[in-house]
Amino acid sequence: MSTILDLLQERGFIDAVTHESELQEYLNSNKVTCYIGFDPTASSLHVGSLVCIMALAHMQKMGHRPIALVGGGTGLIGDPSGKTEMRKVITQEQIDVNKEGIKKQLSRFIDFSGGNALLLDNADWLKGLEYISFLRDIGRHFSVNRMIKAESYRMRIESEEGLSFIEFNYMLLQAYDFMKLCDQHDCMVQMGGSDQWGNIVAGIDLVRRTLQKTVFGITFPLITTSSGIKMGKTHKGAVWLDPERTSPYDYYQFWINSDDADVARFLALFTFIPMDEIKAVEKLEGADINAAKTILAFEATSIAHGQEEALKAYEATASVFGTPLLSKGLMPTSVIPRSGDNNKASSEDKNIPTSEYSFELLDQGVAVVDVFVTAGLCNSKGEARRLISQGGGYLNGERISVFDQKISLSDMKDGEIILRAGKKKFHRIIQST
Repeated sequence: MSTILDLLQERGFIDAVTHESELQEYLNSNKVTCYIGFDPTASSLHVGSLVCIMALAHMQKMGHRPIALVGGGTGLIGDPSGKTEMRKVITQEQIDVNKEGIKKQLSRFIDFSGGNALLLDNADWLKGLEYISFLRDIGRHFSVNRMIKAESYRMRIESEEGLSFIEFNYMLLQAYDFMKLCDQHDCMVQMGGSDQWGNIVAGIDLVRRTLQKTVFGITFPLITTSSGIKMGKTHKGAVWLDPERTSPYDYYQFWINSDDADVARFLALFTFIPMDEIKAVEKLEGADINAAKTILAFEATSIAHGQEEALKAYEATASVFGTPLLSKGLMPTSVIPRSGDNNKASSEDKNIPTSEYSFELLDQGVAVVDVFVTAGLCNSKGEARRLISQGGGYLNGERISVFDQKISLSDMKDGEIILRAGKKKFHRIIQST
């Protein structure tokens, strides 16, 4: 009998598990409650959080109950795991704002209605703790000798800044979370990134000592691209799940620009496409792998932002690069528009990022390097000049030959000007009304 553990293993989620045979047996005979903690240090999660989010979504699809635990209490301290320097302390007001943003994003992936999943905040039980009672009842179960051997602590101790006492308490608090969730919600499985292994094991030990129960841990690998870059990091910074920070169009572009070597792996991790369809992608190359990237981008954007936004991004991309040829046999469970479908991309689609310029400004002309910067195609005038001098700047499909060129009304074609930086970054200029 296949379990959620088998599914996660097949799709590339698993880095390590505790008590593997006992966990398999428990999953075979129970509908389980599991949890993952999310640090509310920003009002938006990013692509680097997607492995954890998708794991909870898969748990729910397999009939289990996920808990998303927002660290409103631990967020006031900061998790040292995976960090070489102390995190900035944030205020309760910031945490409250961030928590609302995270809840909104998680609701795209997980159904919280009717108790199918829970969104909890550890501030509910941590902020009322009495220090002496906590040390007596919880702290006595922890060995400092064992704690400092944990990778997260060891890395900080060896760093220049060192490990602060406030951070040293983090492992106790996360372990206490697991104990409270087990006691109050019968939560028997904690999941998280591989950097959380020490914290998860500490929680398992605390539950055993205090509640006399066997609970389990699952960790996920740190996901990097085939070029070794941490998942979700680009030259612009993080790729956010908040559409105000990273638009659905740019989110779509992030996925469609994946390296060929990453496509099958990313389809397994970041979509719900069945694995038997994804395995066929591993053999593709050339135009066929580009078609698979289109489906990856469409499916990932649909999950994070809804099908309507995914269609807009698909059509905007098709209006520039042409409608992709997607055979009906390529990952047929995807609802992306196919060759021969009536829902084809329009060549006049307006979903490409667009800026408006006044008649007066366009009449006198605007320096192309200024437009490239304000449009977000380049980060600075210097970068724009280098791009153009190297032949990477285009205006209406024609290479820009000099970086002091101006954009004016005479460049308007069918009421718009299309700028391109490199092969894949586009921006539309229109006249304001």
